[in-house]
Amino acid sequence: MELSHIKHLKELEAENAKLKKMSADVSLDLHMTKDVLSKK
Repeated sequence: MELSHIKHLKELEAENAKLKKMSADVSLDLHMTKDVLSKK
């Protein structure tokens, strides 16, 4: 692979990890919100 392709792949992997973390955070927020609302 060319160096530019490797660099692009690393950037995509970093972005993917960031998006996965954001998704997990949103999922946790939703779960906590549902838990709080169910206790009312």
